[in-house]
Amino acid sequence: MGTRLRSSPSFPPPISRAFHSVYGYLSKSHTPAGIEGLDRWHNDEANVRTGSGGGQCTNWEEANRGYSTVDEGDLVPQFKLFVPTNFSTIISISTNQTMVKSIIAEAENKDIELDNHFSSITHTESLKCVHKVGFPPQRKFVKEFKDALKETFFADDPLRPYKDQPRSRKLVLGLQFLFPILDWGRNYNISKFKGDVIAGLTIASLCIPQDIGYAKLANLDPKYGLYSSFVPPLIYAVMGSSLDIAIGPVAVISLLLGTLLQNEIDPTTNKEEYRQLAFTATFFAGVVQAALGLLRLGFLIEFLSHAAIVGFMGGAAITIALQQLKGFLGIKNFTKNTDIVSVMKSVWGSVHHGWNWQTILIGASFLAFLMFAKYIGKKRKKLFWVPAMAPLVSVIVSTFFVYITRADKHGVQIVKKIDRGINPSSVTQIHFSGPYAAKGFKIGVVAGMIALTEAIAIGRTFAAMKDYQLDGNKEMVALGTMNIIGSMTSCYVATGSFSRSAVNFMSGCQTTVSNIVMSLVVMLTLLLITPLFKYTPNAILSSIIISAVIGLIDYEAALRIWKVDKFDFIACMGAFLGVVFVSVEIGLLIAVCISLAKILLQVTRPRTALLGNLPKTTLYRNIEQYPEAAKVPGVLIVRIDSAVYFTNSNYVKERILRWLRDEEEQLNAKSLPKITILIVDMSPVIDIDTSGIHAFEELYKTLQKQEVQLVLANPGPVVIQKLHLAKFTELISQDKIFLSVGEAVMSCSLNSRRDA
Repeated sequence: MGTRLRSSPSFPPPISRAFHSVYGYLSKSHTPAGIEGLDRWHNDEANVRTGSGGGQCTNWEEANRGYSTVDEGDLVPQFKLFVPTNFSTIISISTNQTMVKSIIAEAENKDIELDNHFSSITHTESLKCVHKVGFPPQRKFVKEFKDALKETFFADDPLRPYKDQPRSRKLVLGLQFLFPILDWGRNYNISKFKGDVIAGLTIASLCIPQDIGYAKLANLDPKYGLYSSFVPPLIYAVMGSSLDIAIGPVAVISLLLGTLLQNEIDPTTNKEEYRQLAFTATFFAGVVQAALGLLRLGFLIEFLSHAAIVGFMGGAAITIALQQLKGFLGIKNFTKNTDIVSVMKSVWGSVHHGWNWQTILIGASFLAFLMFAKYIGKKRKKLFWVPAMAPLVSVIVSTFFVYITRADKHGVQIVKKIDRGINPSSVTQIHFSGPYAAKGFKIGVVAGMIALTEAIAIGRTFAAMKDYQLDGNKEMVALGTMNIIGSMTSCYVATGSFSRSAVNFMSGCQTTVSNIVMSLVVMLTLLLITPLFKYTPNAILSSIIISAVIGLIDYEAALRIWKVDKFDFIACMGAFLGVVFVSVEIGLLIAVCISLAKILLQVTRPRTALLGNLPKTTLYRNIEQYPEAAKVPGVLIVRIDSAVYFTNSNYVKERILRWLRDEEEQLNAKSLPKITILIVDMSPVIDIDTSGIHAFEELYKTLQKQEVQLVLANPGPVVIQKLHLAKFTELISQDKIFLSVGEAVMSCSLNSRRDA
């Protein structure tokens, strides 16, 4: 089997024959298996290159265009030197055919004599092709600090469009940045308007019954749910950058807000103060959201991992569905706790005297209808409007049924009167000082962060489908502004709804005008239709919410997480079980803590790996991933897969020494030569701090005592610069730092053979 051999410079044909014969000779079988093939290679005039003059190997790309192909056995790894055979004018060596033949003949009987003939040649010329590790130009601290800030907070370079623009153009661009509607509005046409109107009417039919139910989930009157689908969507339509997201109250935020507010004020005995605290929390939620966007701190929401969100959403969906059993079964006295144990105790404790069979019949019938409508929508994508219209149809039919049968007189609980009119001002009800301000801020931060996470995740999903970019920081400013204004107009926290956004997308929406259409329909409902909801049964609202939140339980994602990453699955299940068995806030806390724990674990305990040489290549890879990779005798190659900071520097040092101890124990057991060279592959190490450098200094001293050489391979620009400034490169000597693992192995092996 042919293998490509390349190394330092090529020689004139006689020496080249002799040099390559060495490789055939240095097989594991110690037979000159390659000489015959090399003779054929030598006789092939197309492959013969002669050289004259002296020179140094500096262009490896040119060298790699042609190699000598040699039939040989499995070579001892440290002798796999690669020789470009198409190099010209590299080096001139004067010799004759007779001398070469005598060398080869003698080498077949005496290994050591062959080494003596060629070691000086191969060593000297191979070292000429070992590349020096480059040092980046020294940069001033102020410039380096500015670049770091720019990369952290302005990675997308938002000011680039303003460069070299006149003031008038900069003003226009600034307004378009703050109000994206001014940008895409220039190309708006009647065709897009038709799509937006259809989508807006469709999501309005879905949001009206949902809003009434979600408001009750937040322990607020139904009208506040409708208020929250009137003003916030209008603000977002002007400032938002997502073209597909549908704004309004959502189940998870409503439950979270209701639970947190209920812990501070009882909504049944102190309704007015409860509502004021809700507006205060909404105001601070908006302030936090807008501040994160303006300060370019959007990366903070990334600390809640996808796995934790999947678990939290699934747990919240179960909790929301359990909370709906009160309206679904017609129970009047229901627990205020949200954990599954308390809820089930309350449900089964009321089975003999609290359940109402008429309510159960209405709820079960329409829940079956809603689930069937969702099934049709999934099976036939063109019938997406069926599940979208089903909630409104259910409300209309059930309301009419209760009205004509007077079922409310037989224990069926109804919504009762909803005040007519659009949002009143609530500025005076927001607490900017006192104990309620602090409580509102705490609740607002939690609700605002979760709302941001949900909205941006939804926006990015649909932006990817339509192939446009979503500006996360701009989204935060838009969401924050709409909640600040919403808190002043009797709204509670609104965000992007996945179910409504999906319907909006499938309905053919083109821009955020669909939100404006939905908002106008809600306004007409508030002005004209709200009295008609008086006889709407609570069981219908419970059925609508149950059918809506079932989609939040993403069991397929949970199974995928289990298959891919077990630690992520722990985070997922921790959040899920925390929400279901304790409370929403505890589940959220568990989700955040596990996500942070994973980050800390990865930072403090980075992965390391032993590397081996892939057969017939100069590549060195993880021996666990590539079992065929061969270890280099006398050399231990370790790769560090992380930056080295104070949090992990001691661990990295100890782990490398443990690799060395384990390897030496195995060698001693087999009576093989000990390790004399330890090569650390620094390719993945993007940064190192003073603690990391100190750890490497200690590692070097420890290895010196054990008579083991420390060698570094491919340190990055930041790392090599810091090592140089700390004089670590002088400590270990710069000739112990190489551009690649392959060059390090080649050079160290040649040095070892020469010393031997």
